[in-house]
Amino acid sequence: MRTPLCDTLGIQYPIVGFTPSEHVAAAISRAGGLGVLGCVRFNDAAELDSVLDWMDDNTEGKPYGVDIVMPSKIPTEGSSTDLTKLIPEEHRAFVDRTLADLGVPDLPDGSDERAGVLGWLHSVARSHVEVALRHPIRLIANALGSPPVDVIEQVHVHDVPVAALAGKAEHAVRHVDNGVDFVVAQGYEAGGHTGEIASMVLLPEIVDAVGDRAPVLAAGGIGSGRQVAAALALGASGAWMGSYWLTTQEYLQTMGDSAAMQQALLKAGSSDTVRTRIYTGKPARLLKTRWTEAWSTPDAPKPLPMPLQNLLVSHAHNRIHAANDPSVVSMPVGQIVGRMNEVRPVADVMAELLRDYDETLSRLDKTR
Repeated sequence: MRTPLCDTLGIQYPIVGFTPSEHVAAAISRAGGLGVLGCVRFNDAAELDSVLDWMDDNTEGKPYGVDIVMPSKIPTEGSSTDLTKLIPEEHRAFVDRTLADLGVPDLPDGSDERAGVLGWLHSVARSHVEVALRHPIRLIANALGSPPVDVIEQVHVHDVPVAALAGKAEHAVRHVDNGVDFVVAQGYEAGGHTGEIASMVLLPEIVDAVGDRAPVLAAGGIGSGRQVAAALALGASGAWMGSYWLTTQEYLQTMGDSAAMQQALLKAGSSDTVRTRIYTGKPARLLKTRWTEAWSTPDAPKPLPMPLQNLLVSHAHNRIHAANDPSVVSMPVGQIVGRMNEVRPVADVMAELLRDYDETLSRLDKTR
């Protein structure tokens, strides 16, 4: 399993693994792929800097990247207090009532709450870029498409390539026109923010549109070597995988209180997800639970635009997470969740991908 992308990024296999866990990201890089650390959970630049120091020390000198969340247009930002004033009271009341109906308890006194809206703000994302460029990263990816052109230029000064996710061919063209080096074609099946076109249709459309100008990575619905082989057959230069690492042993090393989330994922089938705006205000695929179902009832308000929806539900997410109840977790995950049936080390996941890929090629060779 090798493509020109491997030489470009200095990796052994064309597998790029996105994860919010530095332990998972480092393990992916050590196993021969490119671990990409999601930065949105870091409101404090100093904390991100410390985690990237850890990455430097635990990747055996192998390359890794980071993922930021930055809109291409620079918004007018206020403080979280200012933004809070824009949230309608009916939305607050609905969230409070829903948490009560679901039996989600209040947080214990003195609890440290996880980052909410700040990690999605443009100014914070820029601080993430500045911190990351002080480390030997090999890629900066943006989950919301092209970063602003000045940020792309800033990254290029450090000889670091930029990747951007795209859900339509026209998005991919715009990314490359803006100076993006890699396009991640993310299909409808993917977890988190995702578009409306399935990977089987989207990937060749994007390859046809920009493949002669930039490498294209396939994302959405990839959890086996067979699916990696299919992506390469459709013209991809590699695979971008996110959801599949959520049930690894290393994930709990970072997110040690996520056992309930992993239990919910292990039990879920491929139809147990929903694409909704309730997580951030933009369409995102989440695990289907009693929390997501509550937002689809007739009395539920419409989700607010980003970042107001994220701010609205931030405290609720912290309470849900602390409740340790698999039936109400709020977690982005793709339809590949149906294959995520056991907790394994990252190295075992990577080894299985490689075996399955080789077996797929051997099977195809016999049909010629």
